[in-house]
Amino acid sequence: MSRYQSPGVYVEEVPSGARPIEGAGTAIAAFVGLAAAGPYDEPVLVSNWTQFTETFGEFVDGCYLGHAVYGFFLNGGGRCYVIRVGGSDDGEGDAPQAQLGSYRVRAIGGGRAKDITVEVADADGDSPAEGSFKLVVKEGGKVVESYDQLTASKGRQNVVTAVKAQSKLITIEATASGTLEAPPKGSVTLSPAEVVRAELSPKHYTGGSNGSRSGLGALEAVDEATIVCVPDLMAAYEQGALDLTAVATVQKAMIDHCEVMGDRMAILDPPPGMNAQQVSQWRTKTNFDSRYACMYYPWISVGHPANGQVLTVPPSGHMAGVWGRNDDTRGVHKAPANEVIRGALAPATQLTRGENALLNPEGINCIRSFPGRGIRIWGARTLSSDSDWRYLNVRRLFNFLEESIMEGTQWVVFEPNDHALWAKIRRTIESFLLLQWRQGALFGATPDEAFYVKCDAETNPAESIDAGQVICEIGVAPVKPAEFVIFRLAQFSGGASLVNE
Repeated sequence: MSRYQSPGVYVEEVPSGARPIEGAGTAIAAFVGLAAAGPYDEPVLVSNWTQFTETFGEFVDGCYLGHAVYGFFLNGGGRCYVIRVGGSDDGEGDAPQAQLGSYRVRAIGGGRAKDITVEVADADGDSPAEGSFKLVVKEGGKVVESYDQLTASKGRQNVVTAVKAQSKLITIEATASGTLEAPPKGSVTLSPAEVVRAELSPKHYTGGSNGSRSGLGALEAVDEATIVCVPDLMAAYEQGALDLTAVATVQKAMIDHCEVMGDRMAILDPPPGMNAQQVSQWRTKTNFDSRYACMYYPWISVGHPANGQVLTVPPSGHMAGVWGRNDDTRGVHKAPANEVIRGALAPATQLTRGENALLNPEGINCIRSFPGRGIRIWGARTLSSDSDWRYLNVRRLFNFLEESIMEGTQWVVFEPNDHALWAKIRRTIESFLLLQWRQGALFGATPDEAFYVKCDAETNPAESIDAGQVICEIGVAPVKPAEFVIFRLAQFSGGASLVNE
């Protein structure tokens, strides 16, 4: 308490007592795939397409990561994490590299989005030392590093020693033994290794068995992620690096990751080239049953942003973007369906109503073309057999509520566990749920019908208090989508009647 000794006016700031809960993010995607540049197995936050290209490079022929991220931003996605996979165990063969005389030059960090050129020229000065030379490093045509008066001899000015101590872009190592000569004058451009390598395996996507944080394992440290996509799983399959068994293994790992984390959804892509019957058989064969995963079919045709050519891509990246747009405009409680897919020219397969009726009960969300209405998502189901978790918006709403309440009640930890604390918890959570009900996220004509919060002596007996626990029971009634709209028409005899409402 403040001590007042001198007469005057004093102003004090006091807490209001209210601790509002802020809504957690709901559409922060995480993409795992193959890229031309960028660090391996490191989650990189990307907020726009330009930032992606600066880190991971442009589109790569035969790969889908770039198209997925582009489709994500095009359809209204905000932020995402990108994890580049496909590096070798030691990383030595993956970085862009080139031979420079008796030396090998290699890019640091798995390569850059822009070309790196290394140039050897005469040393500066009127009378440079014999055997000395100048090394210039350019990125995207601009000089970013320059080393003068280098030599092949031992000492501080040795080219290997100087570059190792100062360069942030390249490393140099001798590839010959004995007395070395200065590299020949000229320039070389560092060429990256193949993006899709024959030795790709499921562990590149799922993470190593030794506990290293790579692939999906790197996402465990990213609390923000709420959507997981692996579009280049299909690129590896198309190019023969993985078979369908390996594809199913990686997709099962995606589901397991989301279930363990408990705050994110996996968007699965079906294998390419399948018709409706084949994708139904694929669904039966894999037998996934999870409230944390969904699947969209078919692939979609899009125009290549760089050259305008039409190509077919897996839909997961575009779907994640639609989720973000839907959350921003309508809210996470609204099913992300009956929404136009921006950038889509046509579904790879034109589905009939009968084929849609075959796939929908199996939890495969269809992408359909409607005359005059564009290409739309025509399904909003998870892969769960539990009817309580049949719809995507219900699962995602609960993820949102759980994450928001967890983050908004961190102040409770180590507070005195008494009736006053229980009342504060109730007020805090009830205020948050009341706001969600007013926004249409909860079903009920009144707040009492939409939710309840119970935190009192009944939920917190002496045994729980002695164990250091405070238990709060929350019940909510989520809104569910009008998946089947039925109008019943009948004939009747007699005159028309008017009904005033």
